[in-house]
Amino acid sequence: MPKIADSPARTALTPDPGRWKALVFIALAQLMVVLDATIVNIALPSAQQDLGISDGNRQWVITAYALAFGGLLLFGGRIADLWGRKRTFIVGLAGFAAASALGGAATGEAMMLGARALQGAFGALLAPAALSLLAVTFTDAKERAKAFGIYGAIAGGGGAVGLILGGFLTEYLNWRWTFFVNIPFAVVAAVGAYLVVREPADGRNRSPLDVPGVILSTLGLVALVYGFTRAESEGWSDAGTIGLFVGSAVLLLAFVVTESRVKSPLLPLRVLADRNRGGVYLSLGLAVIAMFGLFLFLTYYLQVVKGYSPVRTGFAFLPMIVGMITGSTQIGARLMTRVPPRLLMAPGFLAAAVGMLLLTRLEIGTSYAGLILPAQLLLGLGMGTAFMPAMSLATHGVDPRDAGVASAMVNTSQQVGGAIGTALLNTIAASATTAYLTGHAAGATTPAAQKLLQLQGMVEGYAAAIWWAVGILAVSAAIAFAFITTGKPGSGVVAGSGTGADDEVRIPVVAH
Repeated sequence: MPKIADSPARTALTPDPGRWKALVFIALAQLMVVLDATIVNIALPSAQQDLGISDGNRQWVITAYALAFGGLLLFGGRIADLWGRKRTFIVGLAGFAAASALGGAATGEAMMLGARALQGAFGALLAPAALSLLAVTFTDAKERAKAFGIYGAIAGGGGAVGLILGGFLTEYLNWRWTFFVNIPFAVVAAVGAYLVVREPADGRNRSPLDVPGVILSTLGLVALVYGFTRAESEGWSDAGTIGLFVGSAVLLLAFVVTESRVKSPLLPLRVLADRNRGGVYLSLGLAVIAMFGLFLFLTYYLQVVKGYSPVRTGFAFLPMIVGMITGSTQIGARLMTRVPPRLLMAPGFLAAAVGMLLLTRLEIGTSYAGLILPAQLLLGLGMGTAFMPAMSLATHGVDPRDAGVASAMVNTSQQVGGAIGTALLNTIAASATTAYLTGHAAGATTPAAQKLLQLQGMVEGYAAAIWWAVGILAVSAAIAFAFITTGKPGSGVVAGSGTGADDEVRIPVVAH
């Protein structure tokens, strides 16, 4: 009779002794990617002036990154499954560092935009590889809860940290350091990953690459992201904007049809067919719409209306970060193994909606401590509580060979949600501001009154857009409650979510 220690099943399920060290480097890489989504925003005015970028083209510093990142995410997830997640992770880090160095050294507009597009492309390799590594490294339910609690806090709060760091670097050093700061992050994460990260030996998907799927998904997502970006500047009724949305719908429909017919699809429809994962992707994407819009409005409100400096604005977001970390690690992680995911996600999104509801009362003289601080705490607690089980469930029960592309779908829903949120809510705010100014212009007869009217108009616009954000978060909560039906995870190996809570998918963790 063979010894238990020699059993292949036991070997496959032996936890990686270096898994917690691996988490440090995976989380560091994720923090770098999330930081980059907001850190450049604060540096943009200084960079625009130094490089001579026109007002019409300055949006491309943000858009070039978003288009490359959002458009290539599914491709990046599939590459992770094909090459191996560790290799893709390290290549993504190296490329992101090189692109950041190029951006920091930019001498003109073309060099800057090229660097941002490269950052987005390598980020699309890095982000799904990081999440899928986490998914196949932590399979014990309690350990998985802790690991995804940390990861969820970073994914949710990293954008606000970027505002603080961006303010410091821009105000006390130079805008170029908002790019150069990525290099030490990437080097440490890459060296650490090379030394300690392991992945399943049989976790790769070596099927031929689905080239038509790559082309259709990339073009469809780029058209969708660019359509919302264009709507913000040119309007929703613009012929070019409508053309982009129609083109995106046609391309993405063709992508779905192609994936249902090819032998080795880029995005196996079985990944989306699971109602739990579908509910996560949809509810998370909607929640990010509300969250990204809030970052934009609060940043402008604090700097333009309240007169805060970049650094002070960054620190003003600290309560949200504290709330997210607390929600992820102290609420979500502790309850994840005790209650079904929907009983964390739905109340989490509702708590965030209540926080957002408080912000509809914004006025020019609103007290930070009396309104903005408690609203941010509620937002952070709610989002942190919801994000953590969402990140875990998105890769829960997935076949190891599909882990990369399932992880890419999480990032895709966030990236597309961010682009939609910025464009949609900004357009709503601008329309409300214009309507308010038109309706009250007659009463502003002095320069002081006109300046006050401008500020009041901005605040009215923000409040109108935040009302929409409240509604979007409420819809997110309803979707999470209705679609996500899996029960609480067991105490052992992660249970699958494919057909029911009783099905177990035993994911091999380590191959030495």
